[in-house]
Amino acid sequence: MKPLFSRSANSIYWLAIGAVATAIVGLPVMLIAWARTPYATGEQQIVEQPIKFDHRHHVRDDGVDCLYCHGGATRAPYAGVPATSTCMSCHNQVWTDSPELAAVRKSYFEGKPIHWRRVHRLPDFVFFDHSIHLAKGVGCVTCHGRVDRMAQVFAVAPLTMRWCLDCHRAPERHLRPLDQITAMEWTPDVPQERLGRELATQLGVRSIDDCTACHR
Repeated sequence: MKPLFSRSANSIYWLAIGAVATAIVGLPVMLIAWARTPYATGEQQIVEQPIKFDHRHHVRDDGVDCLYCHGGATRAPYAGVPATSTCMSCHNQVWTDSPELAAVRKSYFEGKPIHWRRVHRLPDFVFFDHSIHLAKGVGCVTCHGRVDRMAQVFAVAPLTMRWCLDCHRAPERHLRPLDQITAMEWTPDVPQERLGRELATQLGVRSIDDCTACHR
């Protein structure tokens, strides 16, 4: 009697089982690994904006402080983007006829906001409050990098849970005096961890790494 299955059927069966098992284990691993790559986190990726805004010129050359445009950072969860009226407080006298600023003037006179594109984005299930971080001595550079060297702002940090927890578990490595929060070139006069421990005590900084700190 002719066999129901060929001699290779057994090998094919085990190959299929192996492929399914590999897919079950490998696919989640691949997805987790991909989520940590710059392609997923957006690190170093230029985000095209509706208007060419050069942070190098405004921050480094003109000395515009971060909080002049992002004032919400000290009092609210969101740093916010400046209203067109903030831009025009300078540009009603500077570069008044520049074609680069035509969209800014149009936005101002028509009362329609400029639709800036978000560069740093956290998932909806993550709670982040700018104001508490600034109040506890975390500087803008820590998360946003040297924006005074960027023609177009891009993300320099992955903003993954591991990245956040590394700071939460050892905040003394990143703390600075409150009057240096927005300083781009500040460096400590004493070892950072020593200063950080002093500031942590002074500002009441706690090492919080429980789930409810960021997931509420």
